Amino acid sequence: MKKWKRLAAFVMAAAMLLGIAACSEAETSETAGGAESSAETGTAAGGSESAVNPDEPAWKSNTEPVDLTWFIGASWYPYTWGDSLVSQYVTEKTGVNVEIVTPTGDVNEELSLMMISGDLPDLISLGSWESSYNTLYEGGYVYALNELADQYDPYFYNVVDGSVIKWHTKEDGNLYCIPNDAYGEDQMRETGMTAATQTFLVRKDLYEDMGSPDMTTPEGFLEALRLLKNEYSTYKGEVITPFYAQGGSGYGLSTFLQNFLAVPYEVDGTLYDRLTDPDYIEWLKMFRQAYEEGLIGIDFLVDSEDQVTEKANNGRYFCMLREWTGMQEANTILAQSENPDSYYIAIDGPTNADGDAPMIFPGSLDGWMSCFISKSCENPDRAIAFLTYLSSEEGQRDIFLGVEGETYDMVDGEPVMKEEFVDMMTTDFDTFSNQYGLCDTYWMLRNSVIVDQWRPESEPYIQQMSDWADEHAYIEGGIYNNLEPTGDSDAAIAATRINQRWQEVLPELITAASDEEFDQIFNDFLADRDSYGYDLVVEYEQNLLTSRQNLMAE
Repeated sequence: MKKWKRLAAFVMAAAMLLGIAACSEAETSETAGGAESSAETGTAAGGSESAVNPDEPAWKSNTEPVDLTWFIGASWYPYTWGDSLVSQYVTEKTGVNVEIVTPTGDVNEELSLMMISGDLPDLISLGSWESSYNTLYEGGYVYALNELADQYDPYFYNVVDGSVIKWHTKEDGNLYCIPNDAYGEDQMRETGMTAATQTFLVRKDLYEDMGSPDMTTPEGFLEALRLLKNEYSTYKGEVITPFYAQGGSGYGLSTFLQNFLAVPYEVDGTLYDRLTDPDYIEWLKMFRQAYEEGLIGIDFLVDSEDQVTEKANNGRYFCMLREWTGMQEANTILAQSENPDSYYIAIDGPTNADGDAPMIFPGSLDGWMSCFISKSCENPDRAIAFLTYLSSEEGQRDIFLGVEGETYDMVDGEPVMKEEFVDMMTTDFDTFSNQYGLCDTYWMLRNSVIVDQWRPESEPYIQQMSDWADEHAYIEGGIYNNLEPTGDSDAAIAATRINQRWQEVLPELITAASDEEFDQIFNDFLADRDSYGYDLVVEYEQNLLTSRQNLMAE
């Protein structure tokens, strides 16, 4: 078991963290330099000095047993490696045994302590929103994957999409990580799969009994809520909650609603202030009016996750601004209940005054979590070969579908999951994921564009929501993903303060006694926003957007 597991010893030194981190950069450069020299000489443990074949994946030339630790930056990740059929099969095939480790507390604190100790896990999967994300490569703690690929496994470039490589290559010309679930515009257009999840959902039977009211305008939305209150406040034995917005102030009634209203991200090459858009303000005032009339409460801003799940699973919401992926469990329960039409369907929701189509956020080249190879890795040759294997169509099939003849069959030249496992996915998911490890169990390098072609067909009550989101996806919108500054820069600190203040202000706007009070609260917020350093945020985001546009134009 590797030394880095002695993390507890370093936790005791957490109080010294800032002092230690302030040490000279000399130690970091020495550590990084030592690791680099190992890769340069090509004599890493389990490695080979012989020339590599660019037309053959490197993992096939060395399947000797090797152990790699894989840190997944998600405390909620529940799975292990070695007990499931899929993980056993992959280890037997490649020789790579994986020890999965997840944070027990704050992911950034734990990674910071590991960086200080100089003993990081071999592989690290981390979201770009984490403050330690940039530190990993800026501090020299991880390998440049392009350098490892050039030396050990040039087949890497055959299986990782060129647009993904271009997007994630840093200013120094190096690629330090590869993401899962990264979507390019061309791929989305070719496949029709966009990874869009934002939907406006209504309870099907209730909505249809109400006459399928048009809820695309502020007036129509209000009228539907009035009808609900007057005639359908209790429906089929359930007290109905009129409205839910996922993420409340920080998401559902902010970027989510703005996307439905097709509020532009930029105008004539300049970032647009989406918060001050007239259509957006009109819809916020509609929600204020609805609150004043008692048509909605503030429960959608204060309910816990458990309360939201309980209401959704019992069909107690009338309408929702919610990602459809979070409603799969609820729709399955409702479709199999005594009221089988009580599940939720996606319909056209709020629109702007011109009736423009929504700009539903798609997947992007950013992906979700990205995988690094740390310089603590004693076998970088095997690590890059493993990443190449997992990124290939063969690796994707192995990790997603398992073992041919056991969990899937080839039908007309295409892999098809056996029916018993399709059933197990919905009836016994614990066994499906823990004992077999199929589909999305090991998502760390999942390429959805590849695996979605093998995904078992969804039930109609799931597929309808997914199809609506794909149909309305703003495919070009991926370039605007994650523009906001992160870390501890002045711009990032300003952005954090502004976001926190907005999440406090929005409930005040919804519960304001009049439109005049709404305007005063909003104008005060704008003044606060300027005082926090809004100009720094805009400058950062504009520069980042311009650099992205220039990059993709090359």
